[in-house]
Amino acid sequence: MHKVDSYVVGIDLGGTKIAAALFDSKGVLLNRELMETAGARTAEEVVQRMIGMIRSVSEGRPLMGVGLASPGAVNSQAGIVIHGTNLPEWDNVPLKRWMESELGVEVKVVNDANAAAWGEYVRGAGKGSNNMVYVTFSTGIGAGIVMDGELLLGTNSFAGELGHNIIDPSGTECSCGRYGCWEVFASGTAIRDMALRRMESRTSMITELASRSGEKINSRHVFEAMALKDPVAVEVIERTIHYMAIGLANAVHTFNPDRIVIGGGVSKAGELLFPALREKTEELVMKPYKGTYTMESAGLRDDVGLIGAAALFHTV
Repeated sequence: MHKVDSYVVGIDLGGTKIAAALFDSKGVLLNRELMETAGARTAEEVVQRMIGMIRSVSEGRPLMGVGLASPGAVNSQAGIVIHGTNLPEWDNVPLKRWMESELGVEVKVVNDANAAAWGEYVRGAGKGSNNMVYVTFSTGIGAGIVMDGELLLGTNSFAGELGHNIIDPSGTECSCGRYGCWEVFASGTAIRDMALRRMESRTSMITELASRSGEKINSRHVFEAMALKDPVAVEVIERTIHYMAIGLANAVHTFNPDRIVIGGGVSKAGELLFPALREKTEELVMKPYKGTYTMESAGLRDDVGLIGAAALFHTV
C-alpha cells in the first residue's frame, strides 16, 4: 500500500512544451501528460496550464509536493524564475507562491540543469556516489553539482554554471556576451561551428551525411563522419575532446567528485567519445586526483528533468 502522502508530481517546463508526471514514493512513474506552451500570452496563463496538468495527472491522489524544473536563472530559495526562457512575460515569475496558493501543497523550483543533476544522482548514473558533477553537452553546456549528498545551489541558487567558466579569454564571443567560455569550445554547437569553419576550405563527408538525413549539419553528423575516418571530423572531435577535458579537469580540481556524469546530445556518441574523454581528462588532472573519480554516461535520457524535479521530495 502507498502512504497517502507519498505521491509527487514532477514538471519539466520547456520553451515550447510542458511535461508533467506523477510518481510514487519509490520513484515509479505512474501517469504523464505533455502540453504545448504555444498560444499562452502571459506568465499567469502558463502557470494555469501547469496547475491544470498537475490536477489532471494526479487524478485526485493527495500530493506530498510538486517539483518543477525550469530553464533560465532560478532562485530556488524564493521559488522565483528570474529570466531566461522564451515564454511570455517570463521575468521574475513567483512560481512557488502562485502555485502553492492554488494547489495547497509545497512547490520546489530548480533550474533544469540542477533538476537533471539531482535526477541522475538519485535515480540514474550518479546513484551511489557522494560527490557528483553532472555536465550536459548539447546546444550549450549545463551543469549541476551534488556535494556530500546535497544539491549545491549557492547564495542565489546560481552555483555550478560551469559552461561559462572562461577557459581562453582570447576565444570567440559567447551567447553570454563574454569571450572564451567553455561553452564556445566544447558544446554541440561548438562542434558544428568548428566543422563548418574547416569545411569552408576543405571537403568532408559531413555534408553528405547531413544531406542524406535531410537535416542541417549538427554534431551527430560530425561524429558519424569521424567513425568513417573523415579527416575534418577527426580533427574537430579531437580538438573538442581536448576542450571538454580541460573543463572537466577544472571541475575535478574544484569539486573533487567521485563521479562525473555526462549527458546531453553529445553524450549519445558513446564509444566515439567516452574512452578518449576519460583518457584526456585523466591526463590533465593533477597527480593527487588521478583515479579518484569515474566518468559515466547519463542514464535517464529525456525524462531526467521530470525525475529530478520529483526527486526533490524524496530522500536518497
